[in-house]
Amino acid sequence: MDSEQEFISRLCTSSTKDAAFKELLATYKERLYWHIRHIVKTHDDADDVLQNTFIKVYKNIHNFKGDSQLFSWMYRIATNESLTHIKKIAKQHQINNEEIQQHLVNNLQADVYFEGDAIQLKLQNAIATLPEKQQLVFNMKYFQDLKYREMSEILETSEGALKASYHIAVKKIETLLTSD
Repeated sequence: MDSEQEFISRLCTSSTKDAAFKELLATYKERLYWHIRHIVKTHDDADDVLQNTFIKVYKNIHNFKGDSQLFSWMYRIATNESLTHIKKIAKQHQINNEEIQQHLVNNLQADVYFEGDAIQLKLQNAIATLPEKQQLVFNMKYFQDLKYREMSEILETSEGALKASYHIAVKKIETLLTSD
């Protein structure tokens, strides 16, 4: 890819927008898919949310102010789309946030695209017990190995708060995984 400013310029120019967007898709599709997948759990939901994310990016690229990296801006959109999707499912099933998390993990077992074993399911169950912010922070750090600086831009929270959230999440997960 070009420098980020040049690339954003190509994304905002009607004659180069489609070609630049294809490049953007090729570069970020898999990373965003896995970010979304760790939030919504199933492949089909992740595909739907990913599509919605890229539609929003395409339609709103001209609103990108450059206050953060393009990658962070897209992750923020993906995160918000994922959380909105989960809230929609919770509303449809008339259940609260904790119940929806358990529902999503239970559906994970039936997902033909889930390749995890019993330990992975136990980890997903443990993650599902965490508050929303701790889940996001844990998933971003543990599964995607994002830096606290990157997470800070995405979640618009201080690095210190993120480190504390991750530490607390790890302790809770360790306790749950070793309690049997």
